[in-house]
Amino acid sequence: MASIQKQAIHVVGGGLAGSEAAWQIAQRGVPVVLHEMRPKMRTDAHETGDFAELVCSNSLRSDDKEKNAVGLLHEEMRRLGSLVIRSADANQVPAGGALAVDRYEFASAVTKALTEHPLISIIREEVGRVQDDIRSAIVATGPLTSPNLADSIRNLTGDASLAFFDAIAPIVHRDSIDMSKAWFQSRYDKAGPGGTGADYINCAMDKAQYEAFIAALVAGDKTSFKDWEASTPYFDGCLPIEVMAERGVETLRHGPMKPFGLTNPHNPAVKSYAVVQLRQDNKLGTLFNMVGFQTKLKHGEQTRIFRTIPGLENAEFARLGGLHRNTFLNSPKLLDGTLRLKAKPQLRFAGQITGCEGYVESAAMGLLAGRFAAAEARGQVAVPPPATTAMGAILNHITGGAEVATFQPMNVNFGLFPPIAPPEGDTFRGKERKQALSARALADFDRWLAPARLAAE
Repeated sequence: MASIQKQAIHVVGGGLAGSEAAWQIAQRGVPVVLHEMRPKMRTDAHETGDFAELVCSNSLRSDDKEKNAVGLLHEEMRRLGSLVIRSADANQVPAGGALAVDRYEFASAVTKALTEHPLISIIREEVGRVQDDIRSAIVATGPLTSPNLADSIRNLTGDASLAFFDAIAPIVHRDSIDMSKAWFQSRYDKAGPGGTGADYINCAMDKAQYEAFIAALVAGDKTSFKDWEASTPYFDGCLPIEVMAERGVETLRHGPMKPFGLTNPHNPAVKSYAVVQLRQDNKLGTLFNMVGFQTKLKHGEQTRIFRTIPGLENAEFARLGGLHRNTFLNSPKLLDGTLRLKAKPQLRFAGQITGCEGYVESAAMGLLAGRFAAAEARGQVAVPPPATTAMGAILNHITGGAEVATFQPMNVNFGLFPPIAPPEGDTFRGKERKQALSARALADFDRWLAPARLAAE
């Protein structure tokens, strides 16, 4: 078991946040040591020892920089030379308006870049504690922080970590899907980056099939909780499908199984009552991820229930769904505006452990943590981006914008941005407010970035 040493900037955790932090530090000419316990120590969610491993293809979500907050975040990260976004752009697969990637090629690209960088040293061991005499370190161990390190962090913060559960969706072999019942189409035929407007496989249900499916989900045998897990809440952005079903028979039909914007070419005269969508999970197009079907059903129940979906009667699963525990800090109480631990300023936190939810948000906070740490190492002042930007809005939320007493993980969204007034005598119509917020964000971002670029030279 390794302990953090004081000679260099150390980054603990090789997920998206840690990978991005290490890259940003090294790109600024500062040596960095990247610690990753995989593959020596496995987690419940990861399959490989690669850096930045994802658990589903569409983890990077919308790429629309004008009307979507996460797409805006993509653009800001591109302008900062993000390794994560660069690798995603180079390994994308069709997904309508989303930035989806071949998970394995994406992680391989990130791993290659980090491994080959002359200023990055990699240590493949668990970091079990944070030493008292560290010079500078970033902890980006994510939702699956090892128990030993979690205990060390808890001792430093004097504050109990919060926890919730996260679930992952099944993946189906493409050649096991019955295309005489299913069809390719993106919702409203929308074509996004690398897409054609027919990027999803769709499986339609009539009312009777849908209601029987909901009943089966509710009655299905589920993974049981241990006593200490029983009161741990879910994150609403990643609810298991059976939990959504328990909230009402119509919940899924107005959520991940909504039929809107889709027409079944096998029976175009009849409107689908509900539709299950599957999204391409690799570049070869041999694997498809069941959209919104994260689950804690037992594996036998998943196979039985999901094969009642029209088109999936003979489905073969490359991976079934699962459940893992997620931990995060009460960051508004514990961290300052540059992600430093108030009780120990040499130590920064980044990624999901800070309470930002989502892969893109996690990578963005890793990017900022890396830039902040590198600036300090070079004797410069770390200046956060404005709260009017996507990166600034997330940073502001987790370092003081959220209520300490009720702090919960949050995806980037326009609700985190300072309000913007419409032109005098006018009102915002439709998506105009989002477009105005995005335009302001990028203008403010470029003004912030100009001196930051000079300082990095």
